[in-house]
Amino acid sequence: MLSFIKAAVGGFTGICRAHGHQGSLNNHLKVLTAGLKTYDIPPDFSDVVLPEKPKLKFVNKVPNLKKAKKEMKKLRDIQGPARAANTFTTGQYAIVALGGGYLHWGHIEMMRLTVNRKMDPRTTFARWRINGPYKPITRKGLGQRMGGGKGAIDHYVTPVRYGRLILEVGGKVELGEVEHILIEIAKKLPFPAKVMSRESLEVMHKKQADMEHNNQNPWTFKQIVQGNMLGIRKVLSPFDLRNHGRFTGKFHLPGRV
Repeated sequence: MLSFIKAAVGGFTGICRAHGHQGSLNNHLKVLTAGLKTYDIPPDFSDVVLPEKPKLKFVNKVPNLKKAKKEMKKLRDIQGPARAANTFTTGQYAIVALGGGYLHWGHIEMMRLTVNRKMDPRTTFARWRINGPYKPITRKGLGQRMGGGKGAIDHYVTPVRYGRLILEVGGKVELGEVEHILIEIAKKLPFPAKVMSRESLEVMHKKQADMEHNNQNPWTFKQIVQGNMLGIRKVLSPFDLRNHGRFTGKFHLPGRV
Protein backbone atom coordinates (compact mmCIF):
# COMPACT_ATOMS: atom_id res chain seq x y z
CA MET A 1 0.00 0.00 0.00
CA LEU A 2 2.84 2.37 0.91
CA SER A 3 4.65 1.67 -2.38
CA PHE A 4 1.45 2.34 -4.29
CA ILE A 5 1.06 5.76 -2.59
CA LYS A 6 4.69 6.65 -3.36
CA ALA A 7 4.22 5.68 -6.99
CA ALA A 8 1.02 7.74 -7.21
CA VAL A 9 2.66 10.81 -5.65
CA GLY A 10 5.67 10.40 -7.96
CA GLY A 11 3.44 10.17 -11.02
CA PHE A 12 1.44 13.22 -9.92
CA THR A 13 4.68 15.15 -9.41
CA GLY A 14 5.87 14.27 -12.90
CA ILE A 15 2.56 15.46 -14.43
CA CYS A 16 2.77 18.77 -12.53
CA ARG A 17 6.37 19.32 -13.68
CA ALA A 18 5.31 18.72 -17.26
CA HIS A 19 2.55 21.35 -17.00
CA GLY A 20 4.59 23.84 -14.94
CA HIS A 21 2.78 23.43 -11.57
CA GLN A 22 5.85 22.57 -9.43
CA GLY A 23 5.34 25.55 -7.06
CA SER A 24 1.72 24.73 -6.23
CA LEU A 25 2.62 21.12 -5.40
CA ASN A 26 5.40 22.19 -3.02
CA ASN A 27 3.00 24.51 -1.23
CA HIS A 28 0.67 21.61 -0.50
CA LEU A 29 3.47 19.26 0.62
CA LYS A 30 5.15 21.60 3.14
CA VAL A 31 6.21 20.10 6.48
CA LEU A 32 6.03 22.35 9.54
CA THR A 33 9.40 22.30 11.35
CA ALA A 34 8.60 24.79 14.10
CA GLY A 35 5.89 23.98 16.60
CA LEU A 36 4.13 25.99 19.26
CA LYS A 37 6.27 27.09 22.22
CA THR A 38 4.94 26.73 25.75
CA TYR A 39 6.05 29.43 28.19
CA ASP A 40 5.75 29.25 31.96
CA ILE A 41 3.12 31.41 33.58
CA PRO A 42 4.84 34.44 35.17
CA PRO A 43 4.60 34.63 38.96
CA ASP A 44 1.96 36.81 40.57
CA PHE A 45 3.47 39.71 42.51
CA SER A 46 0.16 41.42 43.29
CA ASP A 47 0.51 40.77 47.03
CA VAL A 48 4.12 42.05 47.27
CA VAL A 49 4.43 45.41 49.04
CA LEU A 50 7.68 47.34 48.66
CA PRO A 51 8.95 49.25 51.73
CA GLU A 52 9.42 53.00 51.69
CA LYS A 53 13.23 52.67 51.75
CA PRO A 54 14.10 49.66 49.57
CA LYS A 55 17.89 50.11 49.61
CA LEU A 56 20.38 48.84 52.18
CA LYS A 57 21.08 51.40 54.87
CA PHE A 58 24.53 52.60 55.87
CA VAL A 59 26.22 50.71 58.72
CA ASN A 60 28.51 52.47 61.19
CA LYS A 61 32.15 51.45 61.21
CA VAL A 62 32.46 51.77 65.01
CA PRO A 63 29.67 50.92 67.50
CA ASN A 64 28.17 53.69 69.57
CA LEU A 65 29.66 52.87 72.97
CA LYS A 66 30.37 55.15 75.90
CA LYS A 67 33.60 53.32 76.62
CA ALA A 68 35.15 50.66 74.38
CA LYS A 69 36.30 47.55 76.23
CA LYS A 70 38.82 44.97 75.07
CA GLU A 71 37.73 41.35 74.80
CA MET A 72 39.28 37.94 74.45
CA LYS A 73 39.08 36.16 71.11
CA LYS A 74 36.03 34.04 72.01
CA LEU A 75 36.17 31.89 68.89
CA ARG A 76 32.97 30.18 69.97
CA ASP A 77 30.98 33.04 68.42
CA ILE A 78 31.79 31.72 64.91
CA GLN A 79 31.55 28.00 65.72
CA GLY A 80 28.49 25.84 65.32
CA PRO A 81 25.13 26.64 63.73
CA ALA A 82 23.45 30.05 63.80
CA ARG A 83 20.76 30.43 66.43
CA ALA A 84 19.34 33.67 65.00
CA ALA A 85 18.54 35.02 61.52
CA ASN A 86 18.57 31.50 60.02
CA THR A 87 15.14 31.77 58.34
CA PHE A 88 13.51 34.17 55.88
CA THR A 89 11.34 37.08 57.00
CA THR A 90 10.08 39.29 54.15
CA GLY A 91 12.55 38.56 51.35
CA GLN A 92 12.54 35.80 48.76
CA TYR A 93 16.27 35.31 48.09
CA ALA A 94 19.29 35.61 50.36
CA ILE A 95 23.00 34.98 50.80
CA VAL A 96 23.44 32.17 53.36
CA ALA A 97 26.73 31.52 55.17
CA LEU A 98 28.02 27.94 54.86
CA GLY A 99 30.78 28.45 57.41
CA GLY A 100 31.87 30.70 60.24
CA GLY A 101 33.91 33.87 59.96
CA TYR A 102 34.19 37.58 60.67
CA LEU A 103 32.77 40.37 58.51
CA HIS A 104 34.79 43.60 58.44
CA TRP A 105 33.24 46.97 57.75
CA GLY A 106 34.79 46.83 54.27
CA HIS A 107 32.82 43.69 53.44
CA ILE A 108 29.58 45.28 54.64
CA GLU A 109 30.20 48.44 52.62
CA MET A 110 31.05 46.36 49.54
CA MET A 111 27.72 44.54 49.81
CA ARG A 112 25.79 47.77 50.31
CA LEU A 113 27.32 49.55 47.32
CA THR A 114 27.00 46.54 45.01
CA VAL A 115 23.32 45.91 45.79
CA ASN A 116 22.25 49.56 45.82
CA ARG A 117 23.95 50.31 42.50
CA LYS A 118 22.80 47.27 40.55
CA MET A 119 19.26 46.65 41.80
CA ASP A 120 16.14 48.50 40.63
CA PRO A 121 14.52 50.16 43.68
CA ARG A 122 11.17 50.37 41.85
CA THR A 123 10.78 46.57 41.84
CA THR A 124 13.35 45.26 44.35
CA PHE A 125 14.18 45.80 48.00
CA ALA A 126 17.00 44.54 50.23
CA ARG A 127 17.50 44.40 53.97
CA TRP A 128 20.30 43.43 56.35
CA ARG A 129 20.13 40.29 58.49
CA ILE A 130 23.38 41.01 60.36
CA ASN A 131 24.34 43.60 62.94
CA GLY A 132 26.95 46.28 62.48
CA PRO A 133 30.53 45.60 63.61
CA TYR A 134 30.54 45.30 67.41
CA LYS A 135 33.31 42.85 68.38
CA PRO A 136 36.63 44.64 69.07
CA ILE A 137 39.84 43.30 67.54
CA THR A 138 43.09 44.44 69.19
CA ARG A 139 46.45 44.81 67.51
CA LYS A 140 49.90 46.02 68.50
CA GLY A 141 51.39 48.98 66.67
CA LEU A 142 54.37 48.66 64.35
CA GLY A 143 57.83 48.58 65.90
CA GLN A 144 56.75 47.64 69.42
CA ARG A 145 58.59 45.13 71.54
CA MET A 146 57.02 41.96 72.87
CA GLY A 147 55.03 42.36 76.06
CA GLY A 148 53.51 45.54 77.36
CA GLY A 149 50.04 44.11 77.82
CA LYS A 150 47.17 43.72 75.39
CA GLY A 151 47.22 45.97 72.34
CA ALA A 152 44.83 48.77 71.57
CA ILE A 153 41.57 48.25 69.70
CA ASP A 154 42.28 48.36 65.96
CA HIS A 155 38.85 47.71 64.39
CA TYR A 156 35.50 45.99 64.93
CA VAL A 157 34.00 42.94 63.20
CA THR A 158 30.68 41.09 62.99
CA PRO A 159 30.80 37.33 63.83
CA VAL A 160 28.82 35.03 61.51
CA ARG A 161 27.95 31.36 62.03
CA TYR A 162 26.89 28.57 59.69
CA GLY A 163 23.36 28.95 58.33
CA ARG A 164 22.96 32.68 59.02
CA LEU A 165 21.37 34.88 56.36
CA ILE A 166 23.62 37.83 55.51
CA LEU A 167 21.12 39.89 53.51
CA GLU A 168 17.70 39.35 51.99
CA VAL A 169 16.41 40.49 48.60
CA GLY A 170 12.77 40.52 47.62
CA GLY A 171 10.13 42.34 45.63
CA LYS A 172 8.62 41.89 42.20
CA VAL A 173 11.62 39.99 40.81
CA GLU A 174 12.62 36.43 40.04
CA LEU A 175 15.83 34.68 41.07
CA GLY A 176 17.43 35.01 37.62
CA GLU A 177 17.26 38.80 37.78
CA VAL A 178 19.24 39.17 41.02
CA GLU A 179 21.24 35.94 41.17
CA HIS A 180 24.30 37.32 39.34
CA ILE A 181 24.46 40.24 41.79
CA LEU A 182 24.28 38.00 44.86
CA ILE A 183 26.82 35.50 43.45
CA GLU A 184 29.26 38.33 42.86
CA ILE A 185 28.93 39.33 46.51
CA ALA A 186 29.12 35.77 47.87
CA LYS A 187 32.47 35.18 46.14
CA LYS A 188 34.05 38.13 47.98
CA LEU A 189 33.03 37.13 51.51
CA PRO A 190 35.68 35.71 53.91
CA PHE A 191 33.72 32.45 54.40
CA PRO A 192 31.88 30.08 52.03
CA ALA A 193 28.43 31.40 51.14
CA LYS A 194 25.66 30.46 48.73
CA VAL A 195 22.70 32.20 47.11
CA MET A 196 19.44 30.53 48.16
CA SER A 197 15.72 31.03 47.83
CA ARG A 198 13.02 30.08 50.30
CA GLU A 199 12.48 26.76 48.53
CA SER A 200 16.16 25.82 48.28
CA LEU A 201 16.73 26.60 51.98
CA GLU A 202 13.84 24.33 52.94
CA VAL A 203 15.24 21.60 50.68
CA MET A 204 18.63 21.85 52.43
CA HIS A 205 17.06 21.49 55.87
CA LYS A 206 14.84 18.65 54.68
CA LYS A 207 17.81 16.82 53.17
CA GLN A 208 19.68 16.90 56.49
CA ALA A 209 16.58 15.68 58.34
CA ASP A 210 16.10 12.83 55.83
CA MET A 211 19.72 11.76 56.25
CA GLU A 212 19.21 11.43 59.99
CA HIS A 213 15.84 9.71 59.67
CA ASN A 214 16.84 7.22 56.95
CA ASN A 215 20.32 6.44 58.27
CA GLN A 216 21.09 2.71 57.87
CA ASN A 217 24.14 2.73 60.14
CA PRO A 218 23.09 2.09 63.77
CA TRP A 219 26.35 3.52 65.12
CA THR A 220 25.86 7.25 64.77
CA PHE A 221 28.18 9.81 66.32
CA LYS A 222 25.56 10.63 68.95
CA GLN A 223 25.14 7.01 70.07
CA ILE A 224 28.89 6.38 70.15
CA VAL A 225 29.42 9.41 72.37
CA GLN A 226 26.47 8.66 74.65
CA GLY A 227 27.75 5.09 75.12
CA ASN A 228 31.33 6.36 75.65
CA MET A 229 32.68 3.63 73.37
CA LEU A 230 36.44 3.12 73.74
CA GLY A 231 36.49 6.05 76.18
CA ILE A 232 35.94 8.60 73.44
CA ARG A 233 34.57 11.18 75.89
CA LYS A 234 38.14 11.84 77.03
CA VAL A 235 39.08 13.49 73.72
CA LEU A 236 35.80 15.30 72.97
CA SER A 237 34.87 18.82 73.99
CA PRO A 238 31.44 20.06 75.12
CA PHE A 239 31.18 21.70 71.68
CA ASP A 240 31.36 18.25 70.01
CA LEU A 241 28.82 16.80 72.42
CA ARG A 242 26.38 19.62 71.78
CA ASN A 243 26.61 19.54 67.95
CA HIS A 244 27.14 15.75 67.59
CA GLY A 245 30.34 16.16 65.59
CA ARG A 246 28.73 18.03 62.68
CA PHE A 247 31.21 20.89 63.01
CA THR A 248 34.98 21.14 63.17
CA GLY A 249 35.49 24.59 64.61
CA LYS A 250 33.96 27.05 62.17
CA PHE A 251 33.74 24.44 59.38
CA HIS A 252 30.58 22.44 58.73
CA LEU A 253 30.69 18.72 57.86
CA PRO A 254 27.66 18.15 55.56
CA GLY A 255 27.93 14.35 55.44
CA ARG A 256 28.06 13.79 59.22
CA VAL A 257 24.93 12.24 60.74
